[in-house]
Amino acid sequence: MSHSSLMSIIKELLFLLPPALLALFLYTNLIKIRKRKKPNLPPGISGWPFLGETFSYLKPHPATSIGQFMEQHISRYGKIYRSSLFGEPTIVSADADLNRFILQNEGKYFECSYPRSIGGILGKWSMLVLVGEMHREMRMISLNFMSNVRLRSHLLPEVERHALLVLSSWRENSIFSAQEEAKKYTFNLMAKNIMSMDPGEPQTEKLRREYITFMKGVVSAPLNFPGTPYWKALKSRSTILGVIELKMDERFQKMSQGQEICEEDDLLGWALKQSNLSKEQILDLLLSLLFAGHETSSMALALTIFFLEDCPKAVQELQEEHLEIASRKKLKGESGLNWEDYKQMEFTQCVGSRNTTEETKLGMD
Repeated sequence: MSHSSLMSIIKELLFLLPPALLALFLYTNLIKIRKRKKPNLPPGISGWPFLGETFSYLKPHPATSIGQFMEQHISRYGKIYRSSLFGEPTIVSADADLNRFILQNEGKYFECSYPRSIGGILGKWSMLVLVGEMHREMRMISLNFMSNVRLRSHLLPEVERHALLVLSSWRENSIFSAQEEAKKYTFNLMAKNIMSMDPGEPQTEKLRREYITFMKGVVSAPLNFPGTPYWKALKSRSTILGVIELKMDERFQKMSQGQEICEEDDLLGWALKQSNLSKEQILDLLLSLLFAGHETSSMALALTIFFLEDCPKAVQELQEEHLEIASRKKLKGESGLNWEDYKQMEFTQCVGSRNTTEETKLGMD
């Protein structure tokens, strides 16, 4: 074989070698992928691209039921199933034992997290979004603020005052929504304790209306287009943060001038004085606590009223317990609830515990 022929063959082999190596590489890795153990995921479907099953999941249903979405999926796939919600692959659990295990091992085997769309509304420094050391720091600020001493000396009198304000606003033989009244009551109570905002004031009412829009967007499909609930929620978030920032700037100005801050007993004053958080972090902290405290408390109140309607005997026992406490206080010449009065409300606390159990069942069963 001539030298030129040999060189020609070598050139052809070099030309064919890269595609051959590529084919071999792909074939080898394809075998590995096929042999790789598939994730042991529960049954279910992902639904539409990006949106998944979000719209079906968000379909309104009575608060005393788990909704048609959950019922259909549980009957088809069981209490633990796979889905796609708010743009994220999701495992949904309606199994009480598994949910209890997850809650008891949060921070150990599991990390609390929200879909990115919800995080975009609540803020990157929201206590509900953060994990790890920063979450613990935010949590400790909140817990230290809401100490047992403060619960007895500040929060309990505020709870009574706001409750009396709501009751005095009702007219005899008038019709009202227990759910809306519960939401108004809890919002005003949270606004007072977070930023010393009084109920009925124009700024408080404006903030409450914005908050309603904000909440509708938190539990909506993450479509950031003009006119959608999610888009409106982001606008309301900016407005709410603007109000909080204005309050914060007023405090900064007083502090720089050496003036005494009268509202130092609220969470805003506490965060400014007792923490090293940045302005952005404090804004997200206050917004997340307004969100978390309002939603859980208002739902608990509304469901308590709902369940009590079917139990007149419990209502009668509640009235008797409260009237007995009120009579004793009147004989002593006392007015206003205190911690000792609360400790004597044994049946009232039993009703509250029972309602919490019912709520938990609705979320787990």
